[in-house]
Amino acid sequence: MNLDDFSDLIERPDSGVRRDAEERRERLAVPPGALGRLDELGEWLSAAQGAVPVRAVERPRVVLFAGDHGVAELGVSGRAAGSAHELVRSVLDGASPVAVLARRMGVPVRVVDAGLDCDPDLLPEDVVRHRVRRGSGRIDVEDALTPEEAERAVRLGVAIADEEADAGTDLVVLGDLSVGGTTPASALVAALCGTDASVVTGRGGAGIDDLAWMRKCAAIRDSLRRARPVLGDQLALLTAVGGADLAATTGFLLQAAVRRMPVILDGVVSAACALVAQRAAFRAPDWWLAGQVSGEPAQAKALDRMALEPLLEHGVTVGEGTGALLALPLVQAAAALAAELPERPAGSGSDAGEATPAEAGSGSVAAGDGEAR
Repeated sequence: MNLDDFSDLIERPDSGVRRDAEERRERLAVPPGALGRLDELGEWLSAAQGAVPVRAVERPRVVLFAGDHGVAELGVSGRAAGSAHELVRSVLDGASPVAVLARRMGVPVRVVDAGLDCDPDLLPEDVVRHRVRRGSGRIDVEDALTPEEAERAVRLGVAIADEEADAGTDLVVLGDLSVGGTTPASALVAALCGTDASVVTGRGGAGIDDLAWMRKCAAIRDSLRRARPVLGDQLALLTAVGGADLAATTGFLLQAAVRRMPVILDGVVSAACALVAQRAAFRAPDWWLAGQVSGEPAQAKALDRMALEPLLEHGVTVGEGTGALLALPLVQAAAALAAELPERPAGSGSDAGEATPAEAGSGSVAAGDGEAR
């Protein structure tokens, strides 16, 4: 498998449709610019769908790739090594933040075990049946995966994207359920951006103290020494310092772009995988939105490199796709406004919302303005 092959399969969202959406926006009764970034979101979604007016986002889905990382044994995470299955169980039981929000919003959640380090009997068959391996290697001293496992993980992500697209999913909220996952994610970002470990080392979703931060920084530094020789090969990079869940997420992002299925990214793990995918297919980021600022420096570095501006900044660090799911109503609102707001009456002029002199003198309310003169 060569991830660079995806570059020939991925096209940008339809630029002609986007121009049509922009022109339609100019004709709406609400003045251009009055809706801020919602205008841009509506036009982006219209181009992704190839439809003017844009269609409502009616079948979104949360997809979470789960895995454990051997580097967590070094005490770089706020959670115990090998405990990611507890995060999965919390989601399945409806007790995690993303599960609560998804239930409230009516959005189904799909959990895919790519590399959990637990007995498969602890979780439902539909979760564990895709597992590539039990846990990923300790990336500071060994490869996360074998080359064969890395390819299997990428193909798993591709298959999940195909399943979602075939099922009619019209937008994916993408996240991860991992212990130790921010360490390989940060190593990937540092390697691809050419930065030092200290620049990308954060404190993770569970939070760590200063000593754990220093251990994490050292682990990323050692991982970088192993990553730099394989920078020209994205699959080899995921093999060396990625993990089964990260490789699967990368494959998912690439195939989602092939299938023209928009994705909202969550935190540093999905951002790191997106950066790997961008190196393979430069047009792929046109199909993604950055849901939120997670506070992880590696996420900020990756999003800046891909020119993706986060939709929200609420200080949410819990991960699990929570921040990205919070951005979903914003995207749905943009679609609704773009599709349902009325156009100006014919002959009303180009400055909708501005009253004529006679109207201003009579104290009437200007069309689309909402403020009495």
